[in-house]
Amino acid sequence: MKLKRKNIVGSALGLATMLTIGGVGSFAAEKVSGSPDAAVERTRQEVKMLDDLFKNAIVLIDEHYVKKPSDLPAATAAKALWAALKKDGWYDVRILGLTDMIGDPDDVPRDAFEQTAAKKLLAGEASYEEVVEKDGKRYLRVATGIPVVSDNCLMCHANFKGNKGNIGALAYTVPVVE
Repeated sequence: MKLKRKNIVGSALGLATMLTIGGVGSFAAEKVSGSPDAAVERTRQEVKMLDDLFKNAIVLIDEHYVKKPSDLPAATAAKALWAALKKDGWYDVRILGLTDMIGDPDDVPRDAFEQTAAKKLLAGEASYEEVVEKDGKRYLRVATGIPVVSDNCLMCHANFKGNKGNIGALAYTVPVVE
C-alpha cells in the first residue's frame, strides 16, 4: 500500500511539474518603466500556486473517482468549487475550451483577453497574462494551458486522442495583492 501511495504522489508531482513547466518563467508583468511590479509579482505567485493546486486536484479526482462516463467529471467538480470561491468573493477561475469541439457553451472564450489567450495557448505558449483595471482596482488575468494528461480523459473526450498540445485552459482573474 505504501508503494502505491508513493507512486500516486510521485505521479501527481510529476504531472504538476509537466503542467507548469514553462509557466514559471513565462508569467511576466512589468511596469511601463521596465522595473518589476512587486504587487503583480506577489499576485503572480499566488496564481501559480492556485494553478498547481487546481490542476493536481482535477487529475487526482479524475484518477481516483472517475471510473466510467456516468461518473461526475473532475472538471464539473472543479467548476462547483470555483463557483463557491467566486461567490465568497475570492477570485474567478474558468475552464476555457480551446478547440472547435467545446462540449459546454460556458467554456467558450468570452472576452478579448480569453480569445487572445486561446490563440497564444493553441500556438504552444504555456501561459498568457494581462494586468487590467476595473473600478479603480487592478486585477491579474492569467490563462494557463491544459493538455490531455491521461487516458482517463479520453473516456469522454476520445476526439483528443493523440493530441499533444493544449486543448483547454484555466483562466484566472485575481485581484492584485497591493
